Amino acid sequence: SVKLNKAIGGSSKSQHCKGQAIDIDDTYGVVANSEMYNYIKNNLDFDQLIWEFGDDDNPNWVHVSYVSEDSNRRRCLKAYKEQGRSKYMVV
Repeated sequence: SVKLNKAIGGSSKSQHCKGQAIDIDDTYGVVANSEMYNYIKNNLDFDQLIWEFGDDDNPNWVHVSYVSEDSNRRRCLKAYKEQGRSKYMVV
């Protein structure tokens, strides 16, 4: 929701609030988050795919969004912190 997104410091233009994005995290240990990230990157259509924090081996979670077949950018990013702020680099 917009309220939750604001409370956690999310962007006012968040795709989550439009129903276009989801964050995924395998908390059950079936498959690593890095495996999900790479599978989506190599096999599925998406707008944005973000390796959310973690380390070079595994993200803490994966953000994936989908807009439409014609509008998807297939943009891959990696989130990191710099002076306490979230930053994103293209990968």
